[in-house]
Amino acid sequence: MFIACKTLNDEMEIYNALLNNEMTGTSNPFGTAGIGICDMKGLEHPVSYDETKGQFNRFTKAFSISLAHSVSQAVSEAGGDSYDNADCNTPCKKAARWFIDHYPLLGGLASHFAIIEDYRYCLQHDIQIAAIDVTLGELYLNPAVSFSYEEWKFVLAHEYLHAGLMHHARCNGMDHYLWNIACDFVINGWLHELQVGVMPVNGLLYDPTLKNLSAESIYDLLLTDMKKYAKLNTLRGYHKGDIINTSFNSHKDGVTLDDFCCSAMQQGLEYHVSSGRGLIPAGLMEEIRALSMPPIPWDVAPAKWFDIYFAPLEKHRTYYRPSRRQASTPDIPRPSYHTADIPVDSRTFGVVIDTSGSMDAQEIGKALGSVASYSIAHDVPFARVIFCDAAAYGAGYISPEDIAGRVCIKGRGGTVLQPGIDALESAKDFPADGPILIITDGEIEDHLDIKHEHAYLLPKGARLPYKAKGEVFYFDD
Repeated sequence: MFIACKTLNDEMEIYNALLNNEMTGTSNPFGTAGIGICDMKGLEHPVSYDETKGQFNRFTKAFSISLAHSVSQAVSEAGGDSYDNADCNTPCKKAARWFIDHYPLLGGLASHFAIIEDYRYCLQHDIQIAAIDVTLGELYLNPAVSFSYEEWKFVLAHEYLHAGLMHHARCNGMDHYLWNIACDFVINGWLHELQVGVMPVNGLLYDPTLKNLSAESIYDLLLTDMKKYAKLNTLRGYHKGDIINTSFNSHKDGVTLDDFCCSAMQQGLEYHVSSGRGLIPAGLMEEIRALSMPPIPWDVAPAKWFDIYFAPLEKHRTYYRPSRRQASTPDIPRPSYHTADIPVDSRTFGVVIDTSGSMDAQEIGKALGSVASYSIAHDVPFARVIFCDAAAYGAGYISPEDIAGRVCIKGRGGTVLQPGIDALESAKDFPADGPILIITDGEIEDHLDIKHEHAYLLPKGARLPYKAKGEVFYFDD
C-alpha cells in the first residue's frame, strides 16, 4: 500500500486505493483519508480532541515527529555531526539494552544484533516500523515512528524471536510473505502472554483464536484465502515482510549465524527458567527446545517415506547359497542370509520425473541418485519410471542401478506432468496401491489429479503452485 500511494497524485485515486485495500483507522498510516476517521465533519466543524482524556490526533503527532526528525537531521549535518549516531539514548536503544541487562531469554540475541535507526534507509527500503536481517546481524527501526519505550520493547522482542526461532530458514518453499504473517501471529500471541513491553495499537497481527497453533498450521489457514490475507501488514509495512531473507554467511568466529541464534535462544531459555524470571508460553518453550535437536538430513526424510511402503524383508539362512566366508574354509559349510525372490509387482513404486528445460541436469542427477539408493536399501528391484516435459515418455521398469547411471532422458521441453501421472496410474502392470514419487522443481501446472499415494521431491527453495496432499521433501543444492 505504501508503494502504491507514493505513485498516486490525485485525491480520488488515493481515496479509491484506500477503499480497495480495506484501510481502517488502526491500519492506515498515510493520513485522514481513511474510511470513518476523517478529522473534519464538514468544512466548518473540525473534530476536537480532549487531551485530558488521552485523546489526540495521531496523524498530526506522526507528522510533527517526522518534521522534528528532519529538522534535527538537517541541523546536525550542517554542523558536521552524524545525526544517525548522535543519540545513543533513544527509546529503541534503551529498549535493546534492557533485554541485555534484564531479560535473559532474549539477551544473547540482543547483544548480537546492531540497532540501525536510519530514517533515510527505512524510507528507501520501505520499512514502516521495523525489520531484521539475520544474515547481517542488523535490526532496522524507523526513528520517525512515535512509539513509547514500552512499545519499542515489544517490537524488538518480536524481531528477536523471528531470528531466534529461525523463521528465515524455515520457509522451505512456502510463500515468503504469508509465512511471515503466520509467524507474526504466533510471536505476537506469545509476547501478549509474556507481557514484554506494550503491544502497539497500530494494526499489529494478533488473534486470540489462533492461540496454541504453530506457524505452519496458521500458514495453511492463510492459504484458504490468499487474496484476503495478503493485504495484512507486517512491522515492515504492506506486502513487505519484516524478515529480510538474504543469502546466509558465517559468524565471525566460524559458527554459522543459524547456529549462533539457536545457541543464544537455548542458553537464554535455561537461564530464564533457572533464575525464575517468569513463565514462558508452552508453545514457545517447545519451539526453543526443538532447536536443540539436530535437523533431519534431507535424504533421511524421504527414506522414512520409503519405510512406510517397503518394510524390510525377512531374511533366512540357507545352505543353498553358501556364505562368502566358506571360500576361506571350504571344508566347513556355512549358510548365507537370503531373501525370497521378489515379484516385480509386489515391491515397486512409480517415479514421475520433470525433465523440462527449467530442471537443471545436476538436480535431476542428484534426485535420481537418491531414488536409486533408497530402492537398493529397501530391496526394491525395479521402479516404473516416466519422464515428463511437453509430453510423457514411459521408460518401463528400471532397476536401481540403471536409474542411477544409465537412464537416457528425452524431451527437455515445457512442463506438463498430468499426462505422465495418468499414464502411470492406468498402466496394467503398475499395482493399484503402488506409491508415486514426483521429482520436479515446482514449475508445473496449477493442479495435479493423483489417485495413488504420492510424495514430491523438490530442490531446496522451490515450491509447488498449489497445496500438496502428499508429503513434500526438499533436497539440498
